[in-house]
Order: sequence, then C-alpha cells, then structure tokens
Amino acid sequence: MAFSDSSGQDMMSEINVTPLVDVMLVLLVVFIITAPLLAPQSLKINLPKTTAVARDDKPQPVRLTIDAQGNIAMNESHMSDEGLSETLKQRAVDPLFQLQIEADKKVPYGRVAELMAIAQRAGVAKLSFVTIAAH
Repeated sequence: MAFSDSSGQDMMSEINVTPLVDVMLVLLVVFIITAPLLAPQSLKINLPKTTAVARDDKPQPVRLTIDAQGNIAMNESHMSDEGLSETLKQRAVDPLFQLQIEADKKVPYGRVAELMAIAQRAGVAKLSFVTIAAH
C-alpha cells in the first residue's frame, strides 16, 4: 500500500527484508559452526588420564623390485611369478607385513598390474609404491 504526499511522488511502504535475511543466515552459519565446539565443554566430566603406550611392533616392509625387462626380485632375491605368489602367501599372514613395489619407469603398467593382482590373491593388505621425488 503506497501513500502519496503533496509533491505527487509515491512513497514506498514495504520493508526491504533482504538485509535482514542476510544477517539471519550469517548468524545461523555461525551457530552451526560453533555449536559442536561448545558441546564437550558443557558436560562437566573428568576424563581418565593414561600414559601413552609405545608399540614395539613396526611394519615389516618388503621390497619388490621390477627391472626394465619386467624381472622381479624380492629383497634382492630374484624369483618367478609363482615363487612370488608362494612367498607372499606365507608372509601375508603377518598383519604387519607391507609390500613396497619399486618399478623401473620403463616397465609397462600391465606388468605392474599383474604383480599387484598376484599380491592381492596372496592376501597382501598393505601395498605401496616407492618413487624418487623430482627436484
């Protein structure tokens, strides 16, 4: 509803709510972010204190080296794909066993994928690739 004054210009009687909505949305975001941070302090509890326990068992990484011709060696000992499969089946029962693959950059990806599949079938759960960082 608009009222007119003596000059003949119409005055606007509606309230612009856009700035009000913007402020309310900002406040909502602030409360959403800060609410989880306040919850732990609102509970008055005393948590028990313990000493840190150092683990004596370290992962046992084993290096699988693949040369440019696709030949493999585990810890400097050359072997065939079948020998690799048997060795990995025996070693993969240890939960700390980790296989690190070092492949020459000229090795086709298919060969690396074959060896990864052998490791997976043998039950190897931890597998990583060793690379050299470029400077």
